[in-house]
Amino acid sequence: MAAVIRLLRHSSSSLSFLSRSLSTAGVKETVKSQTYPQNPLPTAVIDPKSRNVQWVFLGCPGVGKGTYASRLSTLLSVPHIATGDLVREELSSGSSLGKQLAEIVNQGKLVSDEIIISMLSKRLEAGEGKGESGFILDGFPRTVRQAEILDEVTDIDLVVNLKLPESVLIEKCLGRRICSQCGKNFNVASIDVKGENGRPGISMAPLLSPPQCVSKLITRADDTEAVVKERLRIYNDKSQPVEDFYRGQGKLLEFDLPGGIPESWPKLLEVLNLDDLEEKQSVAA
Repeated sequence: MAAVIRLLRHSSSSLSFLSRSLSTAGVKETVKSQTYPQNPLPTAVIDPKSRNVQWVFLGCPGVGKGTYASRLSTLLSVPHIATGDLVREELSSGSSLGKQLAEIVNQGKLVSDEIIISMLSKRLEAGEGKGESGFILDGFPRTVRQAEILDEVTDIDLVVNLKLPESVLIEKCLGRRICSQCGKNFNVASIDVKGENGRPGISMAPLLSPPQCVSKLITRADDTEAVVKERLRIYNDKSQPVEDFYRGQGKLLEFDLPGGIPESWPKLLEVLNLDDLEEKQSVAA
């Protein structure tokens, strides 16, 4: 940990930027670990005027952290900071770091704490310059070491752990497509898993692209079955202890996705006590 802290302190302002950017007020009520929908959890009521939440989204690769974090970011008017996006931006930059990251990512391995912390610090510094407050972190922390570092500079309000069966995750990852022109994400997988052993079934319709994007769809280099399975294995080995870390702090909310966005989004808003807020914004619009 000391090596990472030294990295953050490579300039007199680096750790200061990280601390100040992660210091806004958010949900104050302690959240106990529960699973939804079996045990829906009424979390603290959020003041829609402040909206300075400090949340973390966890979940296996392909579960949809970015999708739901981005939607909540828009609803709550706080920045959605996805380390996966930071990595992809660096990959496309053609820098020496980008080439190093390409080798790591294409092998399905996790990017080192040092690199992630460095990129996150730069992102927070840029956000502070634009007056950002509050955040929803997606893809960070991925290790207990990272969670401990985050604890040193801020108080996380809530950690949402999105869950899907591994077979569904693999199918989703293999179906992902990106438009090389507009950069939007789509998915060609049509998932219909029957319920068994008392668990409900899961249905997810494809997220198809508009006609102008069809000929420009590409598959991520790391979305092969071998790499996806390796990423899931690494997640189970390295990142699940992070769930235990936040479970021990009473901040973990486990949310079993019941289906695609149409089925899951309203239920997620309900468990977060945000369904009224979306209704108010819809009426105002």
